[in-house]
Amino acid sequence: MNVRRSISTTAVAGAAALGLVSLSACSGASTGAEKDKDGKLDVVASFYPMQFLAEQIGGDKVSVTTLTRPGVEPHDLELKPRQIAGLQDAGFILYLKGLQPAVDQAVAQAKVKNTVDAATLTSPEAHGAHEDGAHAEEGNEAHDDHGAHEGEAHAEDSHAGEAHAAESEEPGGDGHAHEGGDPHVWLDPVKYAEVAKGVGAGLAKADPDNAATYEKNTDELVKKLGALDAAFRDGLKNTATRTFITSHTAFGHLAGRYGLDQEGIAGLDPESEPSPARIKELQEIARKEKVTTVFFETLASDRTARTLAKDTGLKTDVLDPLEGITERSEGADYLEVMRANLAALQKALGAK
Repeated sequence: MNVRRSISTTAVAGAAALGLVSLSACSGASTGAEKDKDGKLDVVASFYPMQFLAEQIGGDKVSVTTLTRPGVEPHDLELKPRQIAGLQDAGFILYLKGLQPAVDQAVAQAKVKNTVDAATLTSPEAHGAHEDGAHAEEGNEAHDDHGAHEGEAHAEDSHAGEAHAAESEEPGGDGHAHEGGDPHVWLDPVKYAEVAKGVGAGLAKADPDNAATYEKNTDELVKKLGALDAAFRDGLKNTATRTFITSHTAFGHLAGRYGLDQEGIAGLDPESEPSPARIKELQEIARKEKVTTVFFETLASDRTARTLAKDTGLKTDVLDPLEGITERSEGADYLEVMRANLAALQKALGAK
């Protein structure tokens, strides 16, 4: 995934407007300035969860492009030279360090002033990471009493959010304690709300003339994420089992938030292959924990998941890590797909 050749100044100038895939709420290519010809802030997002935040918070004040095309597995992304060149003309870059090495390197090289690493806006550790067994379920029950807007409260109380948005303005800085951990923070609605707060603050700093709009849109999104958190808490409160098996170990933050136990076939890399010992272990876990379903995802191979399910007599279903939206997605955006994930978990876990 490393960039193997440098780009000349001439190549940069010629390619700047060609490399990004426009998926914004407002059309039009970047003009190479901080704002485009319509006066909108040019925002480059690394992949879908960052794109969704930028579009929801930026609204009609931004033009959002993404480095990861729909249907491309983001972990495997290889940037083209023209995409790297185009980064230098962005008015605002939003990415998640540790997920896409090629993006990390390109962002560091671009040195765009208004650059926000979403991983600095929330804790990289899963909620309840140090809890286990009954203690974890106690934490989950206590969590039920916090109300529908817990995501908003967490975002406001966190020492991440706005404070870290300013710190992460320069790319390649410190504060990336998540490296080597699980970067899939967007699958926890509470953590995603914390990130949203920081993104809103970062956009307001980059484009102060529209700060009021960004603040209003951030508040609206955080409320929606609070309602999503409440739906997960209520929907997964009482289940026949707390354990689920998934092909890609992307759901640690979600599992930790709602007192579930994730058992991954592969690791954080969705293309890694499990050992025979791990397959045998998963078969034993499935029997012991009364697991009914093996989950696979939309952007990676389902072969191993289907084989395990067949050998163990289990069903299969989709649990989407929301790394991209395609025609196979169970919804048109983050909120819809997350509610589809909730329904799949309720069915698989035997929600009562």
